[in-house]
Amino acid sequence: MADPMGFMKYQRVEVDHRPVEERIHDWCEIDQALVDEVLCQQAARCMDCGIPFCHGAGCPVKNRIPEFNELVYRGRWREAAANLHSTNNFPEITGRVCPAPCEAACTLTINDKAVNIKHIEYQIAERAFAEGWIEPIRPVSKTGKKVAVVGSGPAGMAAAQQLARLGHEVVLFEKDDRLGGLLRYGIPDFKLQKTILDRRLEQMAAEGVRFEPGVTVGEDLSVQYLKRTFHATLLTMGAGQPRPLDVPGADLGGVHFAMDFLCQQNRRVAGDAAGGHGDAILAGEKHVVVIGGGDTGSDCVGTSIRQGAISVTQLEILPEPPEGKNPKTLWPNWPVIMRTSSSHEEGCTRRWSVLTQELTGSDGCVRELHGCEVDWEEGPSGWKMQQRPGTEFTLPADLVLLSMGFLHVTHSGLIDQFGLELDGRGNVVVRDWMTSQEGLFAAGDTVRGASLVVHAIDHGRQAAAAMQRWLRGS
Repeated sequence: MADPMGFMKYQRVEVDHRPVEERIHDWCEIDQALVDEVLCQQAARCMDCGIPFCHGAGCPVKNRIPEFNELVYRGRWREAAANLHSTNNFPEITGRVCPAPCEAACTLTINDKAVNIKHIEYQIAERAFAEGWIEPIRPVSKTGKKVAVVGSGPAGMAAAQQLARLGHEVVLFEKDDRLGGLLRYGIPDFKLQKTILDRRLEQMAAEGVRFEPGVTVGEDLSVQYLKRTFHATLLTMGAGQPRPLDVPGADLGGVHFAMDFLCQQNRRVAGDAAGGHGDAILAGEKHVVVIGGGDTGSDCVGTSIRQGAISVTQLEILPEPPEGKNPKTLWPNWPVIMRTSSSHEEGCTRRWSVLTQELTGSDGCVRELHGCEVDWEEGPSGWKMQQRPGTEFTLPADLVLLSMGFLHVTHSGLIDQFGLELDGRGNVVVRDWMTSQEGLFAAGDTVRGASLVVHAIDHGRQAAAAMQRWLRGS
């Protein structure tokens, strides 16, 4: 235990952000790291619980959180880095973009504020890179087995790295022209600068992973080619089928899926002046309405503000959650509470319990959003929504961004060609990570549906272990 009285001596210190008026004019990351003295005090708050719920109930990759907290407190940073990397391939990424379910499961949250686990993880990873401790881990010997991984998001990256370290010849296919999946194109640079991704990919390349970007498996390469060329294949495509808005006017110009908007801007930041394929989607000098209150919607808010939107309004159909604690979501479960992101702080109107009824416009382009407020009532068969009479309203809307979640992996192409078994939600069914086709595995959003980066990393690691067992047996 780092300091038996640490949780009583020190209060949680939040991570500062760069000033709003500075950061909204660039695309650089906004967090400002805590100094070493404060960070060690934050690590000292860890109580080294008899049952560390942060590790078991909270963290999908099972980071050994009390252990690395103590190592940080004692200044044993290199050991902390080795400890962290033993369970997490990319802590520098989760330390930036993970919502930290580990902190929600921290025992201190019962009557205090959680240990600042996420930022400690971030600092460990960054110090490891700065000190040159991150080196390629090459296999002792080669197995002679060739493995394909389709999709270079966090699940695919984690699996490819694990499989290469086991001695397999790994080829990682990606349909986009750059690697990283939604880490590359879905998360704005002000949350995750892409140089962070590139340095990890360099490590993977040195470990033997071969990258094949710009290849759509199922079109550029056939299913027969995969079966003929590789001993095993892993599918880790993202849940790319967005939930549509089914109201009159949803087909007007200026109505776009959130990911199309975010992908274009990430391409611009990367140096693609055209912002990617298709017509440019820009928020500058427009009234922007974001439909959907999750993290992707928040990313749309921050991106719209940086592009120079006149106004940004975010609508959520669910009720406004409570501040602080929610008695309906008990510890150590992830609490449904009010969360304000850095993008919301930059200037955004948020509305809850709002139903979008219609979009109207002129000259084929959207100009207004029409909606009403709703009430939610719990009955024997679950929650039901009722429109609230007399609450109809109209908002100016020159750009409407749809951020209502994702349904499942896209079926057209590879999934249909393999004829894979699907569950009721449209996700690929696996048993010990193998699909209904022998030698074909799946993980990440392909199996789970849209989820967290840390879940994808966990899936990739587990699927790689299952493939290793199967390859050795075969």
